[in-house]
Amino acid sequence: MLHYRTYEVGQDAPWVTFVHGAGGSSSTWFKQIREFRKEHNVLLIDLRGHGKSEGGRWKKGDTFLDISKEVIDVLDELNVEKTHVIGMSLGTIVAQTMADNYPDRVKSLILGGAIIRFDIRTKLLLWIGRATKRFVPYMFLYKLFAYIIMPRKQHEESRLAFVNEAKKMYQKEFIKWFSLTKLINPYLTRLQTSTTDIPTLFLMGDEDYLFIPPIEEAVRKSEVFEFIKIKNCGHVCNIEQPEIFNKLSIDYISKIEQTKAVPG
Repeated sequence: MLHYRTYEVGQDAPWVTFVHGAGGSSSTWFKQIREFRKEHNVLLIDLRGHGKSEGGRWKKGDTFLDISKEVIDVLDELNVEKTHVIGMSLGTIVAQTMADNYPDRVKSLILGGAIIRFDIRTKLLLWIGRATKRFVPYMFLYKLFAYIIMPRKQHEESRLAFVNEAKKMYQKEFIKWFSLTKLINPYLTRLQTSTTDIPTLFLMGDEDYLFIPPIEEAVRKSEVFEFIKIKNCGHVCNIEQPEIFNKLSIDYISKIEQTKAVPG
């Protein structure tokens, strides 16, 4: 089972599950814990091969569905029937996969630095990465992608946070995760049409130039999706602008909880 930590305030408090991005770990949510644990039961998870979760769990043909099932297994272990899910970067794909395949377990999605489609630039970068991943040190590739996605000086803290966590991974684990990106575009396109019954908030830094355009397009097509840009912020908005990220997320969860509490 995946490694996890919980902070519980009471049986009636809503659960919030945090899913980190590729190369990160549950520790990248350190700026959220204090605020969320005041009124929420908090679940922090290390995805396979990250943080304190063991590596070597991969089987041939594993997909994001297998990864999301491991998160569901933790919910089962804790007897958590339903949870709000907050994902960051590649963790947003895991969160959306949970909502797609286990909709009765997900109250809402809050997707930070969300990935819902790769544009031509990103696809080219990923192709180069896949072509060189077996003979180029994975940390070189990871640092390169981190600088491309988070290029500005004000992005340095979040960039270093993920780079330092990624150093704890093994090359084989990185290759397995990287391989998941190969068929990701058609998969994500389907997710956008199959998860529309789940209340969803996209939180994006206004400097997250690679991933904002597809979000704007998806939100225009859906009445359920909400989208807020955070000013002066890059891809990892929970680290760069934690006060704003926390307030927007908690307010959204409160709104969903109040809506569900109204009879009929």
